[in-house]
Amino acid sequence: MSSSNNKTIAVIGSGLIGHSWAMVFASGGYSVKIYDNQPGRAAKAITEIRKQMEGLESAHMLRGELSAMEQLALLSSYDDLAEALEGAFFIQECVFEQLEVKQNIFQDIERLVGEDVILSSSTSCLVPSSVFSKVQNQRRCLISHPVNPPYHVKLVELVPHPETTDSVMDAAHAVMTKVGQVPVRLKKEINGFALNRVQAAIIAESWRLVEDGIISVKDIDLVMSEGLGMRYAFIGPMETMHLNAPEGLEDYMKRYGQGITKVLTSFGPVPDFFGDGAKSVTNEMCELIPNDQQHLSARKERRDQLLMGLSKLKQDH
Repeated sequence: MSSSNNKTIAVIGSGLIGHSWAMVFASGGYSVKIYDNQPGRAAKAITEIRKQMEGLESAHMLRGELSAMEQLALLSSYDDLAEALEGAFFIQECVFEQLEVKQNIFQDIERLVGEDVILSSSTSCLVPSSVFSKVQNQRRCLISHPVNPPYHVKLVELVPHPETTDSVMDAAHAVMTKVGQVPVRLKKEINGFALNRVQAAIIAESWRLVEDGIISVKDIDLVMSEGLGMRYAFIGPMETMHLNAPEGLEDYMKRYGQGITKVLTSFGPVPDFFGDGAKSVTNEMCELIPNDQQHLSARKERRDQLLMGLSKLKQDH
């Protein structure tokens, strides 16, 4: 891969995830060319990014070693795909989460770039073998799945196509590390990747406990935010088990493995998230936080502020 000499990345799609990726890449010193097929939308994204960067700088939360002005100077907007792709060694696609749309854009991209350019898709539920099914050279393709919001939550899952080479995975890992993300590599593709599979398990059991009248929506969220989430913010479930027994993981399973198995076998089927029972769960949530834009926007802003603080704390430790 030619990443050692090239400092240009193209971001395809200027929505929320696209402009978040642009900010992340600029924070690492890359020149970022933002493309959107809607005229003027990429330029508008840069205007929004300017506001965010200036606010982050004022709060001393701007990522990277460059000032906001220096990072903004690295950004450029394009309405023409060929112009946006010219000179880029890494393409980060962020268009709609629709398979056909992504397949088509990668067909267009492949016709316009060289063989050594890395093609990366930002998707949370589409596997690489589907996204890149119409690409001729699938050896340079991978999924880079961020966590929303990517600027404050640094994990990114790197998921290979069955044909992806190790050198491409290494190059993508190096890019993500350079810009301050925390990349994890999946060894092969699987529906939901790793993060969403773990999240789905938590969602399913939380939903069941509320729907079955065991606990309230408010209190199941506290189970995570004031319980599991406190330690999981710094160490994962595997290390947690390893540290929670005098002689490590094997000892933990000797002590608690049967109990865990008993709990797991008591789980019910996948909940019906759309049936009559689901209405009571959503109603309870909306009583706590009404689902109008004013309340949701305020809570999202609070979430991002808390994540910024946590991110800084983790960085300092």
